[in-house]
Amino acid sequence: MNKLFDKILIANRGEIAIRVMRAAKALGIRTVAVYAEVDRDSWHVSFADEAYCLGEQELADTYLNVDKIIAIARETGADAIHPGYGFLSENPALVEACENSGITFIGPDTRAIKLMGNKIESREFVKKLNVPTTQGVTGDTETLIRLAGNIPLPILVKAAAGGGGKGMRIVRDLKELPETIEATQREAKTYFGDGTVFVEKYVEEPRHIEIQVMGDKHGNAVHLFERECSIQRRYQKIIEESPSPTLTPEVRQKMGEAAVKIAQAINYSNAGTIEFLVDKELNFYFLEMNTRIQVEHPVTEMVTGIDLVQEQILVAAGNPLSFSQADVSQKGHAIECRVYAEDPANNFLPSPGKMIFYREPENHRVRIDACTNQASTIHSFYDPMISKVIVWEYDRERARTKMTDVLKDYIIQGIKTNIRFLIELLQEQNYIHNTISTKFCDEHLDELVHKSEGKRSNILYHAPLAAYVLYYLNCKECHKKSTVWQRIGYWRDVLSFRLKLDSQTYEVIVYPDKAGLSQVIIDESRYSVEITHLNQNKITIKAAEGIFRADISHDDMGNAYVSVNGHIFIIHRDDLLISEDFYTGIDSPDGGADGLIFSPMPGKVVKVNVSPGHSVTKGSVLLIVEAMKMENNILAPCDGIVEKVNVKAGRMVDGSKPVLMLQALEE
Repeated sequence: MNKLFDKILIANRGEIAIRVMRAAKALGIRTVAVYAEVDRDSWHVSFADEAYCLGEQELADTYLNVDKIIAIARETGADAIHPGYGFLSENPALVEACENSGITFIGPDTRAIKLMGNKIESREFVKKLNVPTTQGVTGDTETLIRLAGNIPLPILVKAAAGGGGKGMRIVRDLKELPETIEATQREAKTYFGDGTVFVEKYVEEPRHIEIQVMGDKHGNAVHLFERECSIQRRYQKIIEESPSPTLTPEVRQKMGEAAVKIAQAINYSNAGTIEFLVDKELNFYFLEMNTRIQVEHPVTEMVTGIDLVQEQILVAAGNPLSFSQADVSQKGHAIECRVYAEDPANNFLPSPGKMIFYREPENHRVRIDACTNQASTIHSFYDPMISKVIVWEYDRERARTKMTDVLKDYIIQGIKTNIRFLIELLQEQNYIHNTISTKFCDEHLDELVHKSEGKRSNILYHAPLAAYVLYYLNCKECHKKSTVWQRIGYWRDVLSFRLKLDSQTYEVIVYPDKAGLSQVIIDESRYSVEITHLNQNKITIKAAEGIFRADISHDDMGNAYVSVNGHIFIIHRDDLLISEDFYTGIDSPDGGADGLIFSPMPGKVVKVNVSPGHSVTKGSVLLIVEAMKMENNILAPCDGIVEKVNVKAGRMVDGSKPVLMLQALEE
């Protein structure tokens, strides 16, 4: 009979909070959610049995506030806390606070967290176990600058307490080292509360492969094989898979044994991940250990059949592992894609905002771990990940094909996402043939974006236009929208629309024909179109070119979003009557005015590099805005003199007002 908790507080938000709650409820355990005020309407709040507000939005007052979280746990009678990943998941202060309050922390002990949480100390520890590591240098800033030259370029500046792809910058010229160290220290201090950094050899074209481990309080430790996470952007993983298509059975076994050796050496209990870099010759080097559940844990669950989060809970309650090393095997192939609110065409710039439509794909052996189950707002204060899509099939090619189809059926409208970029990656020959590295996305970004845009342009413009008009005319739900025609009444049988698509205006005329068939004329070209399926937000039509489906939604500005084959088309209608209240109180500046510089995304100003009277050159960094856990440089568009600075460090900006004024210098 397994020991169990009565109630667990989940000290996190978003999809991982939902994931932990599902596991707890499957075990019959009650759950407590905590939330920031901006998350009051989030799914994890309503999904839990109880929910309590931590504060407004600042992380220090909410998801990083140990005292508040412990107080709520005690008030609600929670006998355990699950930290998820990120936030306080690897913070020994939370573990110690749990111990002092008689609350079980669902994770490892403080020794393991402290040792493996510092990359400098963990490197030295695994060296003693004869686990390979890359060449590195530690010390203060002066020491790093002095000794870094002993390491062959390129080198990597890394936060000692870093993780999740944050606090890492490549240096290919030693002249850039001082400034890079400063920027990395600042980022490390912001995200991890520790500005310590170190320098190590950067492995060119590496593979990122990690080993999942589980340990218990009875001295047992096993591995659950590997995940390959080489498809990354800005050092953050976006596609993960298991088994790795790179490893040989011999290397796989050696890496598994090395991971278990590390776990056993620190008496590790609970879920953890040993991350390795693997070079072209399949030599592997210890990178770090994450002492928590990982974002990509579903990949391992899909191929092993083991629920890692339930196992975390059972182990923390004092139970031995429910399986041995001999019980674990890899079956089939799983791929996970992370769906982010970001714009790949604009260097993955965060794209927070309000969704106007959200629909998940439905398919056999497909799993969606999401932060929401409906159209919602993605806030700029937190990580931009919306969800994880995980598929399983009997082999890699079938899994890849299935994932491509599933992503085309995943509809998110109103904000930019990386869904189409993921589809392009999965269809890339380098991915299909596994000739990739962790640098692939960054090196081929423009090429991948160009291919996606080319495929979008190959979709004939009449397809989204005809789909939209026929959907609008035949869907009862649409007529709740106020249009000029609803206000004055239709006065003729032939309906004419002027629609703008991709900055071009088209005249679309519809002639009703026999049942289910219409004649659609678009700029004098005639198409016979038949509706084969219609329901809310979806229409399938048959034309001479074939059958295609469109997913359609509207915003409050007269725009229709039409998704066709994974591409989104925005169609504007001039005859929609927009409520004047929509504009009330908005101070919209003239975006085209000379000299006005705006932040391209909502966020917090972390550094202002200029002041009035300051001369700048084109491309110089004026200020840095932090959005969705990422620093974004706001650059000077030309040579000029700063006339006015409207913000300071710590201020929030939303893109609606200029952050500074710049007087351009004549060439």
